[in-house]
Amino acid sequence: MNNLDRRQFLKVSTATSIAAVATPITAIAQAIDEKSAPVLPAAAPAAHGVTKTLASYIVNARYEDLPANVRKEGARTLLNWVGVAVGGSHHETVERAVAALKPFSGLSQAALLGRKERFDIMNAAFINGVSSHIFDFDDTHLKTIIHPGGPVISAILALSEYRPVSGKEFMNALILGVETECRIGNAVYPNHYDIGWHITGTAGVFGAAAAAGKLLGLTEQQMIWALGLAASQPVGLRESFGSMNKSFNPGRAAANGLFAAILASQNYTSSDSMIEAKRGWANTISTKQDYREITEGLGTRYEAALNTYKPFACGIVIHPAIDAAIQLRNEYHLTADQIDHIDLRVHPLVIELTGKKTPQIGLEGKFSVYHSVAVAIIDGAAGEKQYSDRAVLDPKTIALRDRVNTTIDPAIKPEQVDMTIVTKDGRSLHRFIEHAIGSTEVPMTDQQLEAKFTDLVDGILPNAQSRNLMYLCWTVEQLPSADIIAKTAASAA
Repeated sequence: MNNLDRRQFLKVSTATSIAAVATPITAIAQAIDEKSAPVLPAAAPAAHGVTKTLASYIVNARYEDLPANVRKEGARTLLNWVGVAVGGSHHETVERAVAALKPFSGLSQAALLGRKERFDIMNAAFINGVSSHIFDFDDTHLKTIIHPGGPVISAILALSEYRPVSGKEFMNALILGVETECRIGNAVYPNHYDIGWHITGTAGVFGAAAAAGKLLGLTEQQMIWALGLAASQPVGLRESFGSMNKSFNPGRAAANGLFAAILASQNYTSSDSMIEAKRGWANTISTKQDYREITEGLGTRYEAALNTYKPFACGIVIHPAIDAAIQLRNEYHLTADQIDHIDLRVHPLVIELTGKKTPQIGLEGKFSVYHSVAVAIIDGAAGEKQYSDRAVLDPKTIALRDRVNTTIDPAIKPEQVDMTIVTKDGRSLHRFIEHAIGSTEVPMTDQQLEAKFTDLVDGILPNAQSRNLMYLCWTVEQLPSADIIAKTAASAA
């Protein structure tokens, strides 16, 4: 897109976004008495051109237009995703999925990261998406709690083995996919999430469709159809958290988005307004629709630049508490037997999402603020080892976990925690966390990401292969063909 065309596009995009704003649907009013009929909700103002505007941007966006900081964040997103996908590749969840799907997988088209098997691209995208999310250690767009890498990279890395693409094309598609899913997530969050949808699955499918469609060279009309077909496949409910089903959601979103793009490439049609139509995606599964979040600032404001990476292998809302616990542990050289009790003041969402007091398996421990604080004190860490089945059943951990108390305080933001540790000798140790490590305000450094990557792939890939894989992720834009990342991430054993 040349400068003149880009200015014209942004002008049209801004004008479209103003017309596209829709106010949230009001709740049905309750009857004043038993004889009164309920008042039906007022219809939201009509929105027009949202899907088309987004599709036009995706089709015309060029790698050359990506700012340097956005490209750098894309490489960090890729490195983090490859690390967690390889790291999770031999979890029981992945083993069960591979065993279930192997008899039905088609041609050996794409690698399963960290494994020797090769599946067809649809099933490979699904398995790699599951593998990348099973540790709950993946990237996070904090404005929506979407984990952007799983749906997008799982889809396009599998596709890159079937249809060779350059590293620059791969990076452009990655950024466009992340941008698409996060902007659509912004439009409906938090209402959509509060209802019970797992937004990584429901919004992630759009990111996978957009990224795969970009690599397939879809026309604007075909991209509109791809987004429409993605809208017809929302997947993921929050009830699944703490089970294998949670990682199913980004895996299915990856495969569904890839499926949508491939169908659209053969002119399989959909409605042209599937995102914003009265009976479309946003109005059907959310009580909030802010279409400006989707259409405004395309090509100038990048949600992809806001991606963050977890230093701890658990639900993001627990991270402030873990950070506080580790800081106090290290500063005062605390051991579990010195502590009388630990008091936390937290946002209501912390208890809603991670209030499991007695987790019985490792996956449940990832959604227990009580377990997480206990292992942070005992081990000074909250990596994958601290969320094994053995860890949640350890008597020492249980004993300290039972002395962790929580108080809900709406004045505390979701990204904050107020912690007080009372020791048996009467000391009261306090720490307030405004922004935890791994946030946009206190981001993980490149060196910390590399250490995380190395720890995750250790024991799965040889050291030399691991170092080469890390180098390929950092230099993806220079690669003549991106499929070498998938091939290098596969295990020969």
